Amino acid sequence: MYLNCHTYYSLRYGTFSETELLHLAQANHVTQVVLTDINNTSAALNFVRKAPEYNVRPILGLDFRNGVNQCFVGIARNNEGYLELNNFLSRHLHEKKEIPVAAPKFEHAYVVYPFEKVVENNMSIFADNEFIGISISDLRRLPFSKILNLKDKLVVQQPVTFRNKADFNAHRLLRAIDNNCLLSKLDKTEEGNEEEKMFPIQNLAMVFSEYPFILENTERLMNACSISFDFSEKRPPQNQETYLGSSEEDEALLERLCEEGLPYRYETVNQDILDRVNKELSLIKSMDFVSYFLLNWDIVSHARKQGFFYVGRGSGANSIVAYLLRITDVDPMELDLYFERFINLYRANPPDFDIDFSHRDRPEMTKYIFERFKNVALLGTYVTFKERGVIRELGKVFGLPKSEIDLLCEGRWDLSRLDEVSRLVLKYGRLIKDMPNYLSIHAGGILISEKPLHYFSATHMPPKGFPTVQFDMVIAEDVGLFKFDILGQRGLAKIREALDIIAYNQPEKVDTFDIHDIKKIKTDESVNNLVKTAQCMGCFYVESPAMRMLLKKLEVDNYLGLVAASSIIRPGVAKSGMMREYILRHRNPGRTEEKAHPVLLSIMPETYGVMVYQEDVIKVAHHFADLDLGEADVLRRGMSGKFRSREEFQKVKDKFIDNCRRKSESDDVIFEIWEQIASFAGYAFAKGHSASYAVESYQTLFLRAYFPLEYMVAVLNNGGGFYRPEFYVHEVRMLGGTVHPPCVNRSHYANAIYGTDVFIGFGFLRELESRVVERILKERASNGSFLSLEDFLDRVLISVEQVDVLIRINAFRFTNINKHELLWKAYFFLSKGKKIDHPKLFAPKHQDFKIPELYTTHLEMAFTQLELLGFCLCSPFELLIEPPKNSRGSKDLEKYLGHHIDIYGYLVTVKNTSTHNGKRMYFATLVDQHGQVFDTVLFPPVAAKYNFRGKGIYRFYGKVVSEFGFLSIEVIKMQKQDYVQDPRYADMKTSTKVFENKKAEAKANRIS
Repeated sequence: MYLNCHTYYSLRYGTFSETELLHLAQANHVTQVVLTDINNTSAALNFVRKAPEYNVRPILGLDFRNGVNQCFVGIARNNEGYLELNNFLSRHLHEKKEIPVAAPKFEHAYVVYPFEKVVENNMSIFADNEFIGISISDLRRLPFSKILNLKDKLVVQQPVTFRNKADFNAHRLLRAIDNNCLLSKLDKTEEGNEEEKMFPIQNLAMVFSEYPFILENTERLMNACSISFDFSEKRPPQNQETYLGSSEEDEALLERLCEEGLPYRYETVNQDILDRVNKELSLIKSMDFVSYFLLNWDIVSHARKQGFFYVGRGSGANSIVAYLLRITDVDPMELDLYFERFINLYRANPPDFDIDFSHRDRPEMTKYIFERFKNVALLGTYVTFKERGVIRELGKVFGLPKSEIDLLCEGRWDLSRLDEVSRLVLKYGRLIKDMPNYLSIHAGGILISEKPLHYFSATHMPPKGFPTVQFDMVIAEDVGLFKFDILGQRGLAKIREALDIIAYNQPEKVDTFDIHDIKKIKTDESVNNLVKTAQCMGCFYVESPAMRMLLKKLEVDNYLGLVAASSIIRPGVAKSGMMREYILRHRNPGRTEEKAHPVLLSIMPETYGVMVYQEDVIKVAHHFADLDLGEADVLRRGMSGKFRSREEFQKVKDKFIDNCRRKSESDDVIFEIWEQIASFAGYAFAKGHSASYAVESYQTLFLRAYFPLEYMVAVLNNGGGFYRPEFYVHEVRMLGGTVHPPCVNRSHYANAIYGTDVFIGFGFLRELESRVVERILKERASNGSFLSLEDFLDRVLISVEQVDVLIRINAFRFTNINKHELLWKAYFFLSKGKKIDHPKLFAPKHQDFKIPELYTTHLEMAFTQLELLGFCLCSPFELLIEPPKNSRGSKDLEKYLGHHIDIYGYLVTVKNTSTHNGKRMYFATLVDQHGQVFDTVLFPPVAAKYNFRGKGIYRFYGKVVSEFGFLSIEVIKMQKQDYVQDPRYADMKTSTKVFENKKAEAKANRIS
């Protein structure tokens, strides 16, 4: 009887989930329900999936509205009707058109107009599939309306939006958030009716007992509706069924591509390789995944034709077929990758390829996929109300001042001291927390379906400009749609741009190497030496302090070692204590025999019997606990964060323990191994994933080893990496480059390199407008370099404020005129208003102004760079009031091992973390006076006394310690050092004194 039910996917309107709606229906003995969210289908598939568990027959529909103004309700008679409704809604969402007053002609869907709209619009003629909805509140007016004569057209339309008063209050707050207004200013027309509730079915029938024909019409309408989707484990894939048009053609193409790929990938093709290929092909065919492989092959083939870089990773890297089709660059035979981690007969959820493209190439690849295939959409996701966000939104709704909102967000409050309004914010915040706030786009998921995607969901059109379904990846998998992950990654853009920079800066070297010759790069001594010494600044995935530390501890000097390190660094392995155990066994082989369980060692000999990769869980569950591959995969999915049924997970856990006990394993061993499995908790990598990362790491390490300056410029031009841009600028200097501030004749928007000279790009100047940069570059390209400031001002349309930025950063230093003099000249030449842009037939004549002799100090330049670039191009140690008392640095740590050291360092990065009992501690990485990096740790007692107070130079006193050969300083005392006063804002006496000293120093240098 309930034709108009909402969930909280009626965004910023509804108040509970689809499963709570089903629970509500069950509690009120309602056996069939129509889900009709407002212009949204996010809940639909899961509603249908879960309904049988509550003995409810699900029916799907849509509540079509303009804002809160209800136009009509559409109810799908069948799956074709649901498609019609989704087509209609999607068209209006894409084109941002209002919903019309009258519904279009639906062939397979019913339309219910609310009583009020029928009266308001004086509607009198209705199609066979159109009805008039009567709510409980409408019954008072029905006897006095002509509508009562249309007996065959009247149905019950009692909306369901709330369960109780708390839901209604939450609804009002959501409406105020949506309208960005104070709760007290919320218009009543923006709210739903508080009586939009579900009542027991007997009560509803009693209320309408005077009009039994309304109940009969409603029952007849609902009984005529039926919707079904296959959620069974044996469901067929819903993706595009074939690539060429038939299964036979697809299989023949896949086999041919594998044959062609064998000589490309392997110099010698042995029987093991052929057996692996045949095994995989057999499984791929039997599970209907042939088209999935071919679609991915089509995508990467197009990328190669366009010259786009990509990396295929994820569990798909475990497949030799993927390797032969060049979807991935990871050889599963070399790494003994477990194909069953990717596809096995017991695995219900689909296979997974993650294909990374440069963030610059990804939009073009997405566009290609939408043009190449028929039924395509981006995968959706939901952005939910998080705790701080809820507090901020509700704080505004209740009219709290910003200072009080900030206090609540930071948790710095005592409940007993809060006023009533602040308490309400916290109280209702708990109601709204984790509700969906708005629809967004999955990071990289694209669906390519056999059926139109509107068969499953309506689509909306986000700013990216591609249709996006209104459900997430979990629902997609449930219904048999497996995504294609097309991801953007800056690391690939760095490689691509580095090659372009090499082509113009060292063109003679372009043909001396192949960045795709991974086999050669992996065995390159210079590259492996960088890994061994952890000289990895700017290199993909291996540049962080934690990774640098791990590489030194493991003494990694080869590709396989880096593959292991890429996974060992993940929180799951570290948290379980197995990272430390792995290092101990790696450095002391005798420990492996002593500590490793014989079965685990036989399963994972290359990782010393330690679980490191996701597939290790499958292996251990299968071989150690005798679980079948399907049950083992349940454990893996339980770790991945994509798991839904905790009950199923618990059953597998119980079986794991029972099987081990039957094999006479002790509880100590059983639970120790189980804890290792549990600790992975969504953080472990598949081995193929780690191997893919390691391939890209080796490519970046190769570029750093042989073309360090070009590579660092590419890193800077693509947003840097783990660290702030200034540290990559520092690295350029350490690698032999000379860094110059922006120059109007040499710089571009991005950083540029000429030989070993690197010019900071105009894009680094925070205050310089992009349109000004465009004018400078266009004029320079058309008419050559600028000869003087006057020449520049004559040729480029620019305001005095913008030329001021260029002069202050010393972009006209080629004139050899002091920047203060240049500023005087610029202000003489330009008014405060905009300069008129007009063609110049003759070179203008300029008056020769007499300007007093002016000077610029080194310090003044450094502080100007700090202001305009965010960092200075000199050593920050030159800015200290008092120079360091000693010259100790990273090179001295070994000499002071076990002893105390007094050392200065410029802060690179600091990691705040907590001990197991919640006490704060810090790990900090710094640069010493000589430009070398060193690491410190502040344990809780010291961290309680000292804090890092932002960027700057700190003086440390502490003990030099070594852990597995990695040296660091356990800090005892710490003090931030003061910079000199900015001379640009110092008093005149100080400025004059500094200036005179600098002048005398310069004179002395000239005499000498």
